[in-house]
Amino acid sequence: MQRMLDELLSDGADDGLVAGVAAAAAYADTERLILERRARGLFGDLRFTLTNTARSCHPERLVRGARSVISVALPLWRPAGDPPPGAAGRMPRYAWRDPYEPLRERLGRVADRLRERGGRASVFVDSNHHVDREAAVRAGLAFYGRNTMAIVPGQGSFVALGTVVTDVELEPASTRVRDGCGSCTRCIDACPTEALVEPGVLDATRCLSTSTQIRAPISPAHADALGDRVYGCDICQDVCPFNTGPAIRRAGLDPEPGAWVSLADWLQLPGDELLDRHAHLYVPGRDPRYLRRNALVALGNVSGPAELARPYAHGNDDLLREAARRALDRIG
Repeated sequence: MQRMLDELLSDGADDGLVAGVAAAAAYADTERLILERRARGLFGDLRFTLTNTARSCHPERLVRGARSVISVALPLWRPAGDPPPGAAGRMPRYAWRDPYEPLRERLGRVADRLRERGGRASVFVDSNHHVDREAAVRAGLAFYGRNTMAIVPGQGSFVALGTVVTDVELEPASTRVRDGCGSCTRCIDACPTEALVEPGVLDATRCLSTSTQIRAPISPAHADALGDRVYGCDICQDVCPFNTGPAIRRAGLDPEPGAWVSLADWLQLPGDELLDRHAHLYVPGRDPRYLRRNALVALGNVSGPAELARPYAHGNDDLLREAARRALDRIG
């Protein structure tokens, strides 16, 4: 069975996928920390795996008779392509393209093979049902960095994680990856909004990435700190030494055009077309106005064309009118 798993995960693809196995047992410490930090108000309105810890921290409940959790990490680092003509907005690496669909396909084939052999298996990729980072740590693939990311030695933190939970008994990892942060505090020091309030503890209400995904207006301080970013934030990962090696080794890959978006497109495309183009992003309520708000913030920060903001500055939407007037004030 272990040999079959190795063959399926390699699948002939030279994409650097790494895999490990953990026992399907409760993530008790993770559940406790989530509940404690929620009580401290550190999650704000974030939900995802935080909403139902009785499910997301209990892989043994996701599949009847579950015994094993197969954890995989798919490296994402690629060189950034050139920005488009005109005013451009920066995207986080995990959003340059949809990394989860190919991972879901690969793991789907693993689950199918397990079922063919009489087992039960379910795939969880970018799912609220399962805390993938904890599985990666338990499977001996990663350790928790001070920026809260799962850091895979040799691949860094720019990885997409996924799991297969199965009732098939596989040999779990015998050791875990040693914490490699040492005395390094680059991520904590680099965060412009001091969102990393303790090593390994994030206050999501201070996080720039969270600000691009909330329904409320972006605060003035966060709007200034976002710079040309229109979604997410990679600052704490960009400065991490564990991401230096992958950047050097993978520098020869084809540049990824999804690193940038046109602010004109985000502000002028029909809403349905804009959402279809970025279907892999989390957008509250699938409402394009939140992407347009982010684009207006970036437009002001990069001193883009004022004509892109003017229609919104005189509109009836309070959220977009506020962001547009800020942009016009900065453009001058």
